[in-house]
Amino acid sequence: MADPIIAVLAFDGISPFHLSVPCLVFGEDRTALGLPRFEFRICAGMAGPVHTEAGLTVTAPHGLEGLDDADIVIIPSWHHLNEPPQQQLVEALRQAHRRGALIVGLCLGTFAIAAAGLLSGRAAATHWAYSEQLQRLHPDVAVDASVLYVDNGDVVTSAGVAAGLDCCLHIVRARYGAEAALRLARQIVLSPHRQGGQAQFIEHSLAKSADADRFTRALDAVRATLGEAHNLDSVAEAAGLTRRTFTRRFQKSIGTSFGEWLIGQRIELAQRLLEATEKSMDIVAYEAGFGSATSLRQHFAARLRTSPAQYRREFSRRADPDVRAAHALSH
Repeated sequence: MADPIIAVLAFDGISPFHLSVPCLVFGEDRTALGLPRFEFRICAGMAGPVHTEAGLTVTAPHGLEGLDDADIVIIPSWHHLNEPPQQQLVEALRQAHRRGALIVGLCLGTFAIAAAGLLSGRAAATHWAYSEQLQRLHPDVAVDASVLYVDNGDVVTSAGVAAGLDCCLHIVRARYGAEAALRLARQIVLSPHRQGGQAQFIEHSLAKSADADRFTRALDAVRATLGEAHNLDSVAEAAGLTRRTFTRRFQKSIGTSFGEWLIGQRIELAQRLLEATEKSMDIVAYEAGFGSATSLRQHFAARLRTSPAQYRREFSRRADPDVRAAHALSH
């Protein structure tokens, strides 16, 4: 099989950080982690030097023709937000989308994708500070200013800065499995999985205190025992907080409800078990805390739009044999 092709668009004035996000995730050899060897391309309107906003200059070996056969096309940011992109880029994005490439807009890159008409009638994310501007320019797009990223299947968009890393890691999870994404997250020291629906930012930071440490330890204890029963009251008690205070602190620090977070953690564990073991659906459901295979199927359908059996068929063959053996020995 040919190596998957990742094409990233650079332009004069791009932020080095935004350009580095897809480079970090897809631009290095990650085959030891169970990921394929990507053919990684930096593209521009024309091949040649690209001047970043920080004064650095990088060379784009490819022009827009580099998008022609790419499997994933990433626009990591954008400039001149009120001006439409060059028609050549618009046509290149539309053509890539028509032939089935995944189109990804990180942060302000959503503006370019919306200008190409690929988000009409669909939900999208961008940096919260620019969401109103995106909505004014493209009233046919359902802009969500509160989430980290939105996955429409064929087009994925994200919020700003670090959310771009979450989005790229989400793409790795969706295409190459939870185990590979977990190993990658560990290597680049990134949170393994932040759900797309989490808040982009926290209104008030939490002061460091003994209570905050207990809060963290309580969540760590839940992660370590996902197969056991957990409820809001018992976890709040372990954190040394009232139910109301715990709920408020959880929403501020995690950006979602405890119940939604717990389901996400259990789904992630179930994904790893399905990828790396041959355990039955009932056992996977029990160890992940869902109780029954029926409940497991319902949550997979709601969150991942697939079934556990289909997920296993898709990803179990990609799990590293050593990891599979380790899981088998540990259970």
